[in-house]
Amino acid sequence: MSQQRIQRIAVLTSGGDAPGMNAAVRAATRAAIAQGWEMYGVRNGYAGLLADAFEPLHARDVGGIIQRGGTVLGSARSPEFREDAGFAQGMANLARRGIDALVVIGGNGSQTGANRLDASGFPVVGIASTIDNDLYGTDVTIGVDTAVNVTLEAVDRLRTTGSSHQRAFLVETMGRDCGYIAVMTGIAGGAEVIVTPECPV
Repeated sequence: MSQQRIQRIAVLTSGGDAPGMNAAVRAATRAAIAQGWEMYGVRNGYAGLLADAFEPLHARDVGGIIQRGGTVLGSARSPEFREDAGFAQGMANLARRGIDALVVIGGNGSQTGANRLDASGFPVVGIASTIDNDLYGTDVTIGVDTAVNVTLEAVDRLRTTGSSHQRAFLVETMGRDCGYIAVMTGIAGGAEVIVTPECPV
C-alpha cells in the first residue's frame, strides 16, 4: 500500500458472525478517518461486494456499536465470489467505486477471498475473526474468547445437575474442524475426557 496513495477504503464482514466484529469495524473506520481517508462499509460481505452494496461510514455511524453482537454491516456466504466471474465482478465494483484498499473481517473462507484479492495486486488487510480460532498466523482470533466463556458457563451449569443426579454429560462445542473451544473449555471446566477433531479417538 505504501507505493499507492490511499484515499478511499472499504470494510466488510464475511462468513459466520463473531463477537468483536463490530469493534473491528469501528476501529478500522476510525483509523481510516484519522488518516483522512474516505471509508465505506460493504453490506453483507462478499455478496454485497458483488451486489455493489457500498455505503459511506463516518465516525458517528460506528459510535455505540461495540456493545452490539453480530455485525452491523451484515454477513453472508458468497460461493459466487470464488468463481472467476464473481471475482471479476467484485473487482469491477471496487474499481468503479474508486476503492484503493479493502479490510476483510472474517474467518478462513473470508481470508481465502482476501488472499485472492492480494494475489491479484489489490491492497487488502485481513482481520482474523472466527470463534473457531482456526486461522494460521495468529494465536487468538476475534470472537474465540467469548465463545469459550459462553461454553464454559453452560458447562458449569451442567456440572451442578450432573453432581446432583450422579450423571455424566457429553457436551459438544462448536469449532468445525478445530478443537480449540473444546480443549480450553474442557480444561477450565474440569472435563474427564476431551475429544477433538485433530486427534481421532
